[in-house]
Amino acid sequence: MSQSVPSREVARRVFAREFNDAGYTFKESEDERAPVYLLLPTGERANRVFLVGTLTEKEDVGEDSEYWRGRIVDPTGTFFVYAGQYQPEAASALRDLEPPAYVAIVGKPRTFETDDGQINVSVRPESITTVDAATRDRWVVETAERTLDRVAAFDEEGNEYARMARERYDLSVDAYKQGAIEALQSLEETDELAAEA
Repeated sequence: MSQSVPSREVARRVFAREFNDAGYTFKESEDERAPVYLLLPTGERANRVFLVGTLTEKEDVGEDSEYWRGRIVDPTGTFFVYAGQYQPEAASALRDLEPPAYVAIVGKPRTFETDDGQINVSVRPESITTVDAATRDRWVVETAERTLDRVAAFDEEGNEYARMARERYDLSVDAYKQGAIEALQSLEETDELAAEA
């Protein structure tokens, strides 16, 4: 393996609420093959994301060829994933899945500017796998932990991505802290319902 092949970037765990508030992308170098990062509002860069949630609907929105849009819901909001001919495995997974289903997705963030200048963020999936409720719950716990860690480190002096986030986004990280706590509380409520059932 030659040195020029970049190692795959770690897939960041992020809740939908924070992901959808992000919209600024950047590269760390001028090399055209350099990874493109989405700047998360809690001060982390993400070239790839890892999400788990409920596929609530899917639709083939392609005109000439199949182009699947999936709607994935986590405790904080909704992710949109798009897969077409260049993501054949993910596209066929979306084609075959019957909502509602718990899915785990690893993919790359994509930004798109609408006609009115809004930035929409979606995920281009590399892989889509069906998972069980326990896996989804574990993802919520781990993602909440990662989010709270990023919020805790947000004001540290050497945190360059947090500094970038402050410059780029006029957002309070408290909302993400609150979202993480609410996500954990939603799991406890589900556990109570299951215990009662």
